[in-house]
Amino acid sequence: MENTTEVTEFILVGLTDDPELQIPLFILFLLIYLSTLVGNLGMTALILLDSHLHTPMYFFLSNLSLVDFGYSSAVTPKVMVGLLTRDKTLSYNACLTQFFFFVGFIITESFLLAAMAYDRYVAVCRPLRYTTTMTTAACTRLTVGSYVCGFLNACIHTGNIFRLSFCRANVVDHFFCDAPPLLALSCSDTYVCQMVIFFVVGFNDLFSILVISVSYLFISVTILRMRSSEGRQKAFSTCGSHLTAVTIFYGSGIFMYLQPSSSHSMGTDKMASVFYSMVIPMLNPLVYSLRNKEVKSAFKKAVGKAKSSMGLII
Repeated sequence: MENTTEVTEFILVGLTDDPELQIPLFILFLLIYLSTLVGNLGMTALILLDSHLHTPMYFFLSNLSLVDFGYSSAVTPKVMVGLLTRDKTLSYNACLTQFFFFVGFIITESFLLAAMAYDRYVAVCRPLRYTTTMTTAACTRLTVGSYVCGFLNACIHTGNIFRLSFCRANVVDHFFCDAPPLLALSCSDTYVCQMVIFFVVGFNDLFSILVISVSYLFISVTILRMRSSEGRQKAFSTCGSHLTAVTIFYGSGIFMYLQPSSSHSMGTDKMASVFYSMVIPMLNPLVYSLRNKEVKSAFKKAVGKAKSSMGLII
């Protein structure tokens, strides 16, 4: 009779089996994760401590930083442990938890980027109504709504994937628990599961991209109608960082999931996943700090206060 014993743990193949690459990759990912940690938590602390940054845009940015740190932390530490100890096993419950938090944070980010696009639309196209439209209550509702949608989707996808049976094979051809390699392992019929993923992910992405696209369409029209070059430059500068973050986030997602089947391979998926799950969370704080004068100014003030405090202690 066929062995139908359910798996209790998974073995992650990881990025490479080459012993010579284990330590260099560990050091690389450690540097990336530390940069993500310092960049995102530092950005959140900076926004919290500087009263000049207590505006809707920076409120959304502080939550974006927390989300970036969250989904990087769901993946990167386990990858580093696997590279350092070569222990690539993950219990069934740990795999489920990793998948849940990664999906929850990644979808929350897509909704937060849509909320930030709406914020930029109001700032550029309805400046006189900005303070009455983007109130503290409105920003809180948009942010809480993003988290609710993100983790509601995580519940749907986690329940959808982990209701399947996993028997015999337990080797996940990836460096973390993601949907495609888990579906490939299942000994159940995955057709319904794949359809649920397709429609739910399709709806989320379509909604977020539609909000962002429509917002920037109106923003572009408003900027083109401005007579002052200074006004146009100011409007562009307020949207530049967000537009860069959107391009990086959705650009890498499109590259990862919409490749032609002829060029699709697990190796390419892994490289794209490294960028998507580890590099993007590190890049967002850099994008917002390098392109934003207010963040630079707040950082200089914070460094100045830190130096003064150190001087007094010494």
